[in-house]
Amino acid sequence: MDQQALPLSRYTVLDLSIARAGPTAVRLLADWGANVIRIEAPVEGDIAGSRHGPDSQNLHRNKRSLCLNLKSEKGKAVFMGLVKKADVVVENFRVDVKRRLGIDYESVKKINPSIIYGSISGFGQEGPYAERPAVDQVIQGMSGLMSITGEPDRGPMRAGIAVSDTSAGMFLSQGILLALLHREQTGEGQWVHTSLLEAMLCKLDFQAARYTMNKEVARQEGNNHPTLSPMGVFQTDDGLVNLAASTDKMWNAFCAETQAKQLANNADYKSVEGRLRNREAVWKEVNKITSQLSTAELVEKMNSVGIPCGPINTIGEAFGDEQVKFLNMTKTASHPSLGEFELLRSPINLSAFVQGGRFEKPGPELGEHSAEILREFGYSDQQIAELQDNGIIK
Repeated sequence: MDQQALPLSRYTVLDLSIARAGPTAVRLLADWGANVIRIEAPVEGDIAGSRHGPDSQNLHRNKRSLCLNLKSEKGKAVFMGLVKKADVVVENFRVDVKRRLGIDYESVKKINPSIIYGSISGFGQEGPYAERPAVDQVIQGMSGLMSITGEPDRGPMRAGIAVSDTSAGMFLSQGILLALLHREQTGEGQWVHTSLLEAMLCKLDFQAARYTMNKEVARQEGNNHPTLSPMGVFQTDDGLVNLAASTDKMWNAFCAETQAKQLANNADYKSVEGRLRNREAVWKEVNKITSQLSTAELVEKMNSVGIPCGPINTIGEAFGDEQVKFLNMTKTASHPSLGEFELLRSPINLSAFVQGGRFEKPGPELGEHSAEILREFGYSDQQIAELQDNGIIK
């Protein structure tokens, strides 16, 4: 357990979110010390299997679980009692659902005007698609990401991770931190919201800017960079590498290191623009050279002269890499029935805070901390027992 008080330890977060995007946002707050209370609905015949899996443990470590029936008036009253003392609420319900439950921003703001209310949706809180359900892959397609992922003329391809979910979560957590800073200056709470679609359009970055500025529609380029050459995947005599020798300095270094005088002297390849214009020919020439060297040789040679070059690892190989090991990208979680296992740590490094080697808590069981949490908010054991007897909490 980390002994140092973490930077968000003075904040209490009520986490109503499900699926991936919302929990990703809250995970950042939990990892940096926030008192995160995961408010979960009662589930008939709740099965621990999925809660014990890598996905759930990864998303919900460092959180406590309060199982609360928000569909009942008494359950809603308990929630609003927590809201009075909380700093942040995070949810990803559809617009109509949170209003029907009476836990939307306007309702919560009446109870606690200084609350920071964070929301993630698929398409935005308003607009023609506001009521639509959404999942990551649908947003990848609608945002244009799938149209630029994969090889030319082979159809669209999804990214290998839930990139719109995780991006929206990251942006929401940033927004919550901005709102907390604003509240420290003004005392004002506010509604912070983003959507999978907004996050994914933002993540298109320069590919989107090519369109917004010049109406240039990017296309699939496979493993080659869309605007730089040579930058992409090349063969070696025992596999493949990623190599980027796109600037004039890097190109000249590549030619010198591999003794490729014919490339160095080719007038068509002298400039960035020329290499891009002739990139298919450049790729073939470079590939002839790289295919004569082993992956390890090429990685060593290229990096020694300032050319980015690296192997294409499996996930297992990535975690076996010496630099990844040096970075200590995992921390140990200890679970009463699962034992000890490793999960990814926060990738944020702060010089004033040492990354400890253990998570404070694993992903919780459903309602594991219900009584504990309510006691902290002033409920007596008798009141807690009554709520349990009436099915309001578990």
